[in-house]
Amino acid sequence: MAWFALAWLPTGLGVLREAIEGVREGDAFNEFLLMSVASIGAFAIGEYPEAVAVMTLYCIGEALQDCAVDRARSNISSLIAFRPDRAVIVNDGTRQTVDPAQVKVGDIVEVKTGERVPIDGTLTGEAAPFDTAALTGESVPRVIEPGSEVLAGMIASESTVRIKATRPASESAVSRILAMVEDAADRKAPAELFIRRFARIYTPVVIALAALVVVLPWLYSIAVTTFSYDFATWLHRALIFLVISCPCALVISIPLSYFAGIGAASRRGILFKGSNYLDEMSRITTVVFDKTGTLTTGEFTVSEVHGLNDEQLGILAAIEQDSPHPIAKAITSHHEPADVKIDDMKNISGYGLSATVNSQQWLVGTTRLLEQEGVDYPAALQNIEGTTVAVAIAGTFAGYLLLSDKPKEDAAAAINTLHRQGIETVMLSGDKQALVNAVAQQLGIDEAHGDLLPQGKVEHIERLKQDGKQVAFVGDGINDAPVLAMSDVGIAMGALGSEMAIETADVVIQTDQPSRVGEAVTLGKRTRRIVMQNITFAIAVKVLVMVLGVLGIANMWEAVFADVGVALLCVLNALRLMRPSSSR
Repeated sequence: MAWFALAWLPTGLGVLREAIEGVREGDAFNEFLLMSVASIGAFAIGEYPEAVAVMTLYCIGEALQDCAVDRARSNISSLIAFRPDRAVIVNDGTRQTVDPAQVKVGDIVEVKTGERVPIDGTLTGEAAPFDTAALTGESVPRVIEPGSEVLAGMIASESTVRIKATRPASESAVSRILAMVEDAADRKAPAELFIRRFARIYTPVVIALAALVVVLPWLYSIAVTTFSYDFATWLHRALIFLVISCPCALVISIPLSYFAGIGAASRRGILFKGSNYLDEMSRITTVVFDKTGTLTTGEFTVSEVHGLNDEQLGILAAIEQDSPHPIAKAITSHHEPADVKIDDMKNISGYGLSATVNSQQWLVGTTRLLEQEGVDYPAALQNIEGTTVAVAIAGTFAGYLLLSDKPKEDAAAAINTLHRQGIETVMLSGDKQALVNAVAQQLGIDEAHGDLLPQGKVEHIERLKQDGKQVAFVGDGINDAPVLAMSDVGIAMGALGSEMAIETADVVIQTDQPSRVGEAVTLGKRTRRIVMQNITFAIAVKVLVMVLGVLGIANMWEAVFADVGVALLCVLNALRLMRPSSSR
């Protein structure tokens, strides 16, 4: 007994301590108490190996659970490696590269062309264009005036700019996302909440039943004198019943299944803010997409050319070829630059370009540029929906280009994946209906609506929900926040998405790939399937061995398997979610 007692101490004392603390905190009927009573009872009746085995195997199961949870949490934490990870502070002509967390309010931060702004602040120096698609969903860069606010996440489009910090990095979107991850543990799926409530009622009931296993045969022996009652035998059966009845497999494996699902999703760049949203994804019947920045890249391509011949397009591309502006890149990608001499090149910020080619002045840009230079142009040009680049040659309007952004590489595959899962797809956009229809036809979307204000999107979501559909909305801009909030599951494109969209959404796609939406649905269904497998398996085995234990057929070792062994099998089943190749 002494040797087995020594073997029991390393594991048994820790479990016993947890049981005592649970009693002190008012949670007396927990798995630690069940394990302690069963193990000490086994010592009392001389079943020393079984007493040690109960504790040892239970602690192994707990250790595996902790490792699995730590692994899942590590996956989620590594996901929040948000860009940018550095800021350049300018002080008296010297530059110092620091972590954004070291930037203080009032510091001057320098951001080069193409770099993302690391902190919120106000623009110093001259007016400059910024790519604000991440925050507003606008496909055209916005010209920000000196002293106006620049938000973290915007991209300097054409020139190096300096920004005076107005908020610390701790108040940025990154900090809020990290807080969401910590809060995710409090957002439980219905199955988790049920198991927790079930365990609180179940545990005291089985302790009472175990006591009856000892008492009822004794009372029966008093009434029926021919029945021989042996206290040690029935106490042993009660202890077996107690070990079997411990709800470890359910209490451990169900939350772990959801946590493993969240961890597996995080490795794919999908951040679930709680297991309840993972569970909800398994029930989605309709996925509604925003267009710009969600299904399309937000990068311009030339879709139409009006009034310009091939020679003029070559000269236009030559004028634009040295500009870093997204519109310039679209034009040079559309046509090969001509070999011409360009003089007096001027970049008129917020308006366009002016240059001299073959002694003729070329104006390339917005209609405001033409108005500024006194060039007449067709009034219909103002009413064209979409991004236009007007061209004037020698003071005369020559034509214009119509630009649009193209679908993301995986957009069509994303729609196909959802269709294979029997999910309806809808697209809502503020762009003109003709353009929306063209994109919808190209991607194979079931239903598409354009010319919508934010309120119009809300009305469409309300209509779908009134039809009894479970709706997920996928968007990326501030104007998407209302529909993200009212959908059954709101999904934000997080790598370039706005801070408000990320905060409002229930799921964040950090990679900005629409194909991840289909993966999120698949993970939700896989997680729910594994949860149901664990519940069914654990209850079936426990009920079977409980009956065998009371009848004296099952011994303590089988009871240990029915408890800790089943818990381990359920944990291993849950960990299948961490395997990228697993599809069942």
